[in-house]
Amino acid sequence: MNPTISDRLAHAHASIASRVGAPCDIALMLGSGLGQLADAVNKAVVIPYAEIDGFPVSTAPGHKGQLVIGELFGRRAVVMQGRLHVYEGWQPRDIALAVYLLKKLGAGTFVVTNASGGLNPDYLPGDVMLIEDHLNFTGESPLIGPNDDAIGLRFPDQSRLYDPDLRAAAIAAASRAGVGLRQGIYCGLKGPELETSAERRFFRMAGGDAVGMSTVMEVIAANHAGMRVLGFSAIANAATGGPDQQPDTIESVVAVAAACGVKIEAVLRELLPTLPRGA
Repeated sequence: MNPTISDRLAHAHASIASRVGAPCDIALMLGSGLGQLADAVNKAVVIPYAEIDGFPVSTAPGHKGQLVIGELFGRRAVVMQGRLHVYEGWQPRDIALAVYLLKKLGAGTFVVTNASGGLNPDYLPGDVMLIEDHLNFTGESPLIGPNDDAIGLRFPDQSRLYDPDLRAAAIAAASRAGVGLRQGIYCGLKGPELETSAERRFFRMAGGDAVGMSTVMEVIAANHAGMRVLGFSAIANAATGGPDQQPDTIESVVAVAAACGVKIEAVLRELLPTLPRGA
């Protein structure tokens, strides 16, 4: 008999409980090229995913695959330095397990970052987009299967998936930090292949401003678990699908995302101290 998600969560938590210290206020999920944000964590405890019982392991380029726990800009934080993707062969529930563990460690606020392509022609590589909402084009959900009411509702509402108050606070923090933020809709795909030009034009017509291969599974799970969610997309390449569309490489995407990470770090440096403890 396969273990339930609650059984897996209990085993994962028990395997690291003696190492994590005090409960966390904030959880961060770092995407491709954005792992350097974990370097800002003070008094860090580092736990590789491979040392967490039953936990998936990152295989994507630029994802170290470890929890980093400590003090970040005045808040107790747990950082996932490297995420999990459906295209790696992980099931949506594997990705949800990671998020549920973050909540189990005490975090009530979930900050997610990703590298994405700019569908909106006004967006330039190097821009940072505050995610207002998303379109799930994966055809998957981490909530399929038996529900554990102790984790969350069977039918969670997603009409305010990305917390409006957190977004307003992030805009104010970005202004103080002198960082310009785009605001738009993120389209989540399975990958790993990059989109065709026709697909990019379609996603733009559907209302998307940026497109990538992550985030939607984690955010659905965080919402299910009752966490407040804030999301940032690093616009790493132009993905308009127009006649001048240029080929993309993962190396260039990671490099531009790393530059965006400096901007996101500046925003978080202003934002996190303003958030209530245990939020």
